[in-house]
Amino acid sequence: MEQTRTGAATAAAPREGAGAERLADVDALRGFALFGILTVNITYLASAYHGTGVDEPGFGSPLDTAVRAVVALLFEAKFFLLFSFLFGYSFTLQLDSAERRGARFTPRFLRRLAGLFALGTLHAVLLFPGDILTTYAALGLVLLALHRIRPRTAVRTALALLAVTAAAYGLLALALRGADGGDPAAAAADAQRATEALRGGFGAVVGAHLDQLPDVLLLLVFFQAPAALAAFLLGLAAGRHRALADLARHDRTLRRLQAVGFPLGLLGAGVYTWSALGHPGPAAEVFALGVDVITAPALAAAYAATVLRLAGGRHGRRLVAVLAPPGRMTLTNYLTQSLVCVLVFTGVGAGLVGRVAPAGVALIGVALFAAQVVFCRWWLARHPYGPVEWLLRALTTLSLPRWRGAAGGGATRPGG
Repeated sequence: MEQTRTGAATAAAPREGAGAERLADVDALRGFALFGILTVNITYLASAYHGTGVDEPGFGSPLDTAVRAVVALLFEAKFFLLFSFLFGYSFTLQLDSAERRGARFTPRFLRRLAGLFALGTLHAVLLFPGDILTTYAALGLVLLALHRIRPRTAVRTALALLAVTAAAYGLLALALRGADGGDPAAAAADAQRATEALRGGFGAVVGAHLDQLPDVLLLLVFFQAPAALAAFLLGLAAGRHRALADLARHDRTLRRLQAVGFPLGLLGAGVYTWSALGHPGPAAEVFALGVDVITAPALAAAYAATVLRLAGGRHGRRLVAVLAPPGRMTLTNYLTQSLVCVLVFTGVGAGLVGRVAPAGVALIGVALFAAQVVFCRWWLARHPYGPVEWLLRALTTLSLPRWRGAAGGGATRPGG
């Protein structure tokens, strides 16, 4: 499969080495994942009721319910897995690049993780408590410790991790049988207080974020972190085999991922959506999370296979031209998305939290991503790195990377 030479490196995916070629198809996959992450995160930034187990007052129309169902079914708990897979894949490229140059890898990677953790901490407190960067920084230490693991062992470990996590949720669901669903009135009152705080000034917004962090931490540790680590390991195994470097050779595998991943993943996503929207009680909700742990990776894999196959098809050049530029600036875009949403939804800016219907929230997300596509194409025509990517690279290498200058020959593959 043809490749395109570029000079940029994102926070999660540096080049394979000096003068190496970067796969624009993979950048497009990363851009697609970025859009999915935004579609999910913006629902939490736009409403303090989301994820509380109670419905937001004033937004109960059939359209509101349909939009929530689509987001839960097709987006929630799927796209961070794509990012996690690409993080693990890119880790192997960094290892190989350091080995070819004779550079010491571990100190550089530790500085990179420290930078991600610092950015993630600021992001969680100032912009969005549901930050993923701190989790990636912590799990990066595990990945570093396991970097000599064999690909087959990495795959088996990932599958075992997912199975054990799902089984733990199943056992917890059994233990919760007969438990009541808590006090909906109290949950609604807490959500309303959070809404009022988010409509306040900067101090009130930060205070609301700090109040949310304990609950977010529990979700990260017991749900997101095990799944992300499993995806790291799967990405590491794929990276060892350079599975994304010659996608034409793996077309049959991509087809199989679609054939298995879509029905299995959508079935599990249906259970998750029923739980998220129906509020069936703690036992059923925990059981649905366990189902999602097992099936969400299948749907994420099917999404990845579809994007990669489309990128290599007749209209692939157009698809890559749209998705690859934001995919090369994922860290800048990820943080910018939260910043813009803070300015739109909290009292720091327009204060629209709890005042925009789900369909309007989704449209804001689409408009924001479209603006990022345009900006990234403009920026990368003049700079080799995104702004935050440049900062993280400077910390990683303890040097000042080149700031000005086009990144190279663009982000689209020649031909169709």
